[in-house]
Amino acid sequence: MGFIKSSLFISLDGVIEAPETWHFPYFDDQMGAVVGQLMGEAEATLLGRTTYEGFAEYWPKADPGDPMTEAMNSARKYVVSSTLTEATWQNSTLINGDIAAELTRLKADTRLGTTGSARLVRWMLEHKLVDELHLLVHPIVVGHGQKLFTDGATVPLKLLSSTTFDATGVVHLVYTKADAPPAPTGDTEA
Repeated sequence: MGFIKSSLFISLDGVIEAPETWHFPYFDDQMGAVVGQLMGEAEATLLGRTTYEGFAEYWPKADPGDPMTEAMNSARKYVVSSTLTEATWQNSTLINGDIAAELTRLKADTRLGTTGSARLVRWMLEHKLVDELHLLVHPIVVGHGQKLFTDGATVPLKLLSSTTFDATGVVHLVYTKADAPPAPTGDTEA
């Protein structure tokens, strides 16, 4: 049985853009273990066009002595795009057309991990295709940049777990899809 697990570095104000400019001071062994576990569970990486193009530009030219370079280049990759005509990075397959049907078919027997790709993640959440959403919430207000959640459909989620990283204050939140928002309980006095 497969799945789609999406993970994102995110600021307190919801920014996911350019994490290389604000994320690294918070990266430690605890976060590395979470990222490593998520990568290890996935059989293939699912990417949106923008993230794919950035990775395809960087990783083939990256330091061959870095074990991450080999992992990224040799991994099976699926790129979702209605504008790309080909995916030329090693082991990449283009997904277009009926994306929901293709992702449903693919995740039936493939463990997929999504890194970045905010527009794709939002779209998959709206179509109930994400099995787990992992948000690594950094204790920083970036103040500008693309946000994960913008105007769009309401998507109820259910919290599976939350872990606070001791040294950095990063909070790892894990959500799954929910059929409906929880019903209110008790009085709602202010």
